[in-house]
Amino acid sequence: MTTNSPAGMPDSVFALTLALLILSPMAVAGVALINTGLGRSRSAAQALLGNLAIIAVTAIVFAVIGSSFAGSLPGGAGHILHVAGKPWNWLGTGPILMQGLDSAPGQSQLGLIFEFMAVAMAALIPWGSGADRSRLVAGCAMAALTAGVFFPMAAHWAWGGGWLAQLNSDFGLGANFLDAGGAGTVHVLGGLSALAVIWITGPRRGKFPKEGFSTAMPGHNAGYVLFGCMVSLVGCLAWNLAGAILWLNAAASALPRTAINTLICGSAALAATSTVTRFRFGKPDASLCANGWMAGLVASAGCAALVSPFASLFVGVVAGIVTPLLVEVLELALSIDDPSGAISVHAVAGLWGLFAVGMFVPQHGQMLAQLVGIATLLGVFLPLVFFVFLLLNKLVRFRVDADGERIGMDLHELGGSAYPEFVIHRDESYR
Repeated sequence: MTTNSPAGMPDSVFALTLALLILSPMAVAGVALINTGLGRSRSAAQALLGNLAIIAVTAIVFAVIGSSFAGSLPGGAGHILHVAGKPWNWLGTGPILMQGLDSAPGQSQLGLIFEFMAVAMAALIPWGSGADRSRLVAGCAMAALTAGVFFPMAAHWAWGGGWLAQLNSDFGLGANFLDAGGAGTVHVLGGLSALAVIWITGPRRGKFPKEGFSTAMPGHNAGYVLFGCMVSLVGCLAWNLAGAILWLNAAASALPRTAINTLICGSAALAATSTVTRFRFGKPDASLCANGWMAGLVASAGCAALVSPFASLFVGVVAGIVTPLLVEVLELALSIDDPSGAISVHAVAGLWGLFAVGMFVPQHGQMLAQLVGIATLLGVFLPLVFFVFLLLNKLVRFRVDADGERIGMDLHELGGSAYPEFVIHRDESYR
C-alpha cells in the first residue's frame, strides 16, 4: 500500500524519482569524459578540471538566484506580460537562496534537483566545443551566465509554468510544448551556446591552414570517449525516467517503455553512424560513432516518454545518419572547429527529438506547439546567448594567447601536464 507523504507525493513515487535523480549525474560525468577525450593530450587536465569547476559554478549560481528565476519553488505568480490580450509568463518569481525548500511540495523539491543537474549539463556542452583554446576563467564566467540567466528562462518557460507550458490553455496548441527530458531546455540550449563560443573564439591554430582545407586533429583518448558514452547511458536512462515523472506525471506503467525507447534510440543511432562511417571511410570511426550514440540519447530526451518503440527506432536511425554527415559539413564546408561535435550531437539532435514529438504524438496541434518551442530556441536564445557572450568576451577574454595554445592548456593554466611521463610534441603548425 502506498501512502501520501508530507511532501505531497506518494512515498513510493518520491523515493523512485529521488533514486533516479541520484543516478542522473552519470550523464553529466559521461559528457565530461567525452569532452576531455576529444581534446588534445596537452589540455586534458585543464579540460577535466574545467568540467568540474563548471559544475560547481552552476550549482552555486543556480542555488543563489537561478532557481528563483526558473520558478523552481513555489513563489509569486511570475513576471507576466500581457500582449494581444494574452498573458505571457516569461520569468519566475521564486524565493532567493531556495528559501522554503523544506516546506515545498515533493514534486517541486525533486524538480529542483533535476534542474541542478540540467543546468550543469547545459553549461558543460559549450566547454567541450571550445576545447584546447578556451581559458578556464572564461568557461566559469559563461557557466555563471548560463545558470543565472539563460537556463532559468528556458526552464521556466518549459517546466515552471511559463508561456511555453501554457500553449494549450492560452492558444489551444496540443498538450503544451513537451520537453520531458530536456532535449531543448538542456541540449539545444547547450548546443547553441557551443555555436556562439565557436564563433567568438575561432578555430584552433592550424585547424584550417588555408581555405577549403581542414587538418585532422583527432581526440587524444578514444577510451575516455567511449567509456563516457556508456556512463552517459546510465544517466540518460535515469534522466528520461525522472523527467517523465516530474514533467509529464507519467504513470508507473509508462516508465518501462521510456527506458526501452531511450536504449533503442541510442542503439539505432550507433548502428546508423557505424554504417555511414564504414561506407564513407572503409571502417567505422570511433569518435563519430560515439557522437552518433550520444545524438541518439539526446534525441530520446525529447521523445522517449511519448512515442512508441518503433518511432524511437526511426528517431535513432535518422539521428545516427545525420550526425556524422553534419559534422563533416560543418568542418569542411563552414570551417567550424567543434572538437566535441556539440552542434550536431546536442543542438541538432535535440531539435530533431523535439520535432519527433510533433510527428508521433497524436494530440491535435502538438506539431505546432513543438515548432513554437523550436522557433523560440533558435530565434530567442541563439542571438541572446551570442550577444551576451560577445560582451562577456570583452571583459573576460575567452581565448588563450598563441603561446598558451602552443604549449597546451595544462602547462599554461595549471603548470603541469595530465600525462607528465609522456613527451608531448609540438604541432607542425606552430613551427
